[in-house]
Amino acid sequence: MTTTRAVRYRAVRPAFLFLLLSAALPSLARSQAPVYEITPVESSVKFDVEASVAIKGTFSKWDASLTFQTRELSTAVLDIKIQADSVDTGSGVKNGKLRGKDFFNAKEAPYITFHSTKVTQTGATTFEVEGDFTIRGVTKKEKLVVSDEGKGSPAGTITGTMAFDRKEYGMNSGIPFIRIANRVQVNVNLKWKRVAGEPPAFTQ
Repeated sequence: MTTTRAVRYRAVRPAFLFLLLSAALPSLARSQAPVYEITPVESSVKFDVEASVAIKGTFSKWDASLTFQTRELSTAVLDIKIQADSVDTGSGVKNGKLRGKDFFNAKEAPYITFHSTKVTQTGATTFEVEGDFTIRGVTKKEKLVVSDEGKGSPAGTITGTMAFDRKEYGMNSGIPFIRIANRVQVNVNLKWKRVAGEPPAFTQ
C-alpha cells in the first residue's frame, strides 16, 4: 500500500466506524426499552357512581397495553380499550339502561377508550397519566392517577383512579326512581410483567 493510500485508509476507517455506531445506537436503545404485557384475566376495570341505589360495575371485555420507545418515562403510552356492552352491574335492568343511548350508547359507540399523552412521576411509586378519554363518541382530556408498587421489578400491578363528569359526555338522563350523581369514578387494576428490556428510568 502506498503512503497516500495508507493515509486515505486511516482517514476513512474512523468515519466508517462512526457510521456503523450511529446506525447501531438506535437499535441498542430500542433493545433496552422495557416491553410490558398486561393480562386482563388477572386485572380489572371497574366504575362507581354515587346514587340512591348503588351503581357499581365492571367490564368483562377489554384490552390494555403499556409501551415505551426508550427507557425514558416520557415515552410511555398507556392504552385501554373497553367494549361498552360488556358492562356488568349485577342487574339486567341497569345493564340495559347503561348500554342504551342515554348512557354508553354501545350500539353506535361500541368502545370506551383511554390513550395517554403524558406520564409524570409524582412520587416514589405514584404517577399522573394524562390522556384522551372517549366515551359514547365524545373525547375529552382526563387524568388517571396511578401507583405502581412493582416499580423496577419484573412484575407488578398498576392501580389507578380517574373521575369524570358524565354530563360533559352527553349522559344527561337518569334512571327511573334512582338519583344519580354526575361524578363517575373509574378504577383500574392492571397486572403487568416486563418480558424484555430494562426497567424504565424513574426520577426517584
